[in-house]
Amino acid sequence: MVSGAKAEGKKVVFTNGCFDLLHRGHLHLLREAKKLGDILIVAINNDLSVKKLKGPKRPILPEADRAELIGALEMVDYVTLFHEADPYHLIKELQPNILVKGGDWTREKIIGREVVEKEGGRVVAVPYLDGYSTTQMIERMCRN
Repeated sequence: MVSGAKAEGKKVVFTNGCFDLLHRGHLHLLREAKKLGDILIVAINNDLSVKKLKGPKRPILPEADRAELIGALEMVDYVTLFHEADPYHLIKELQPNILVKGGDWTREKIIGREVVEKEGGRVVAVPYLDGYSTTQMIERMCRN
């Protein structure tokens, strides 16, 4: 799929995350990512990897729900789940033209950066929308 799209001259954009409790910050990231290319692939951490990253009370929504919600968005072309702590192997396999993360990630810490840049691709950090962090939203809900 990716190699065929690239052979047709299309730019493949890849981003990833937990996407637990879909919110405006996620929509901003995905819209900006889609503007960078023709095909947007979103990789979602499966339930076990979210639990390892975020703690025993997460995810709030199960992986099937999160994948369906992300897949229903008009800017998203493909959704996949991954079970590792990070998407390095998936990025290496897909070889996207553009790798996108939220602005809370520094370029140096973006996983897969060297894989994408080695193939002539680029890495983009989309500016973060203040106040739209899933973890912060959950903390606010628990306080109220």
